[in-house]
Amino acid sequence: MRRLQALAALLGAILFLAGAAGAAELTIGLAVEPTSVDPHFHNLTPNEAASKHIFEKLIDQNEKQQLRPGLAVSWKPIDDLTWEFKLRQGVRWHDGTPFTAADVRFTVERAPKVPNSPSGYGIYLNQIKEVQVVDDHTVRLKTAAPYPLMATDISTIAIVSKKHGEGATTADYNSGKAAVGTGPYKFERFTPGDRYVFVRNSDYWGPKAEWDRVTLRFIKNDSARVAALLAGDVDVIEQVPTADIENLKKNPKVALSQGVSNRVIFLHMDHARDDSPFAKAKDGGPIKNPLRDLRVRKAISKAINRQAIIERVMEGVALPAAQLLPEGFFGVSPKLEPEKYDPEGAKKLLAEAGLANGFRVTLHGPNDRYINDAKIAQAVAQMLTRVGIQTEVQTMPASVFFARGSKLEFSFLLVGWGAGSGEASSPLKSLLATFDKDKGRGASNRGRYSNPEMDRLLEQALVTVDDGKREALLQRATELAINDLGIIPLHFQVNTWAARRGLRYVPRTDEHTLATSVTREGA
Repeated sequence: MRRLQALAALLGAILFLAGAAGAAELTIGLAVEPTSVDPHFHNLTPNEAASKHIFEKLIDQNEKQQLRPGLAVSWKPIDDLTWEFKLRQGVRWHDGTPFTAADVRFTVERAPKVPNSPSGYGIYLNQIKEVQVVDDHTVRLKTAAPYPLMATDISTIAIVSKKHGEGATTADYNSGKAAVGTGPYKFERFTPGDRYVFVRNSDYWGPKAEWDRVTLRFIKNDSARVAALLAGDVDVIEQVPTADIENLKKNPKVALSQGVSNRVIFLHMDHARDDSPFAKAKDGGPIKNPLRDLRVRKAISKAINRQAIIERVMEGVALPAAQLLPEGFFGVSPKLEPEKYDPEGAKKLLAEAGLANGFRVTLHGPNDRYINDAKIAQAVAQMLTRVGIQTEVQTMPASVFFARGSKLEFSFLLVGWGAGSGEASSPLKSLLATFDKDKGRGASNRGRYSNPEMDRLLEQALVTVDDGKREALLQRATELAINDLGIIPLHFQVNTWAARRGLRYVPRTDEHTLATSVTREGA
């Protein structure tokens, strides 16, 4: 009997160890759900992150957004107007079809033209004038002018299958019909409001995925997300509520990971219209749009106590922002400093603008997209109201907010932007360049800011091959736009992930929450 019991115990231990050594299921709690499976529909961080499980890029980015080979093994300019990419051989789509240069050409032609996109990928692709397929594993991208940022920009574009993408709509990707990639996981199902499920791609060309199945659960409520982790319902969560960080640090069953992101939280204003829908006189009557006056924008910036927001709203987990990217990223200007809190100076500027009695404005923002976004909006509104700008706040789900904001329905917006390319041209092209649909400029310029000199410096930077000269041009363009308060920077997010004991999340500057960034202790 004892021998049988010992044998059973030994067998149980062997089975346990075999199971522990093998892949298993991973469940991640997301604070913000992707709006689509279509990797080209919306240039939005949750969409980007989720798509990386299924789709891949020609050039990949590591956790610090440094470039590394992806579906392309090498790339180089072969003349001033041509970049050549050598594609990885032996890669197959999830249905077994070989990956070829024809898929790259299809992707480059499709990505900037997805119908109804709230914020598209033209900012990264519209410089490409021709895609030449040399052979199945060589593709050349032709531009009208030198384009030294080609590798950086192409690292933001997910490659899709020509076979499954031709004639496919965004709805076809959402249903799974067209969601065929080359990545480490395959699409299983996408249920808006609930979850997004992947299964391991056993035929993946690279290192095999750690997990048999990955479930991204959408848990918007902060408390519910933490409770799900502590109850064991999920293994990892993103956007740990700032109020819970200290307590979770003391919990031996939880491992926290933190990292500064390149996401700036900022205010966007209506620069284009004299009659702006949510800017009114103090008595509620009509007024010429005061947000077009630099003195008013400067007053708004001075009225905001950034340090107080960081300390009281963000629980110290943020950095004050002076520009589009934090220190250390390409194109950051050393000349810009965060605006000093100066409410009396703000009142003086309002008086100089003929608005000594102030005015009324509504600040619109999301309530489920950025860390403490609704609370930040309320704090900003209180600060502005104290200097005479009576500010009402209206927040809404991100899916509604971005759709309405892209239709220019608002006057004053709280928004965030993370540079997918990891350098300054990305926010300059999308947030501050003069809106031009054909050029793909200003795709997220929801205030329609326009500064011809800034545009000129940006365009010059984009064709400057010398890195030092290009960075100097990006710095000057940034200085011009920020000093003109095309946007008003508030702070940079510091992101926190939490994982159950035995797992750890590797922080990423792009804020992406990926199953491939979850590691086992000791691994």
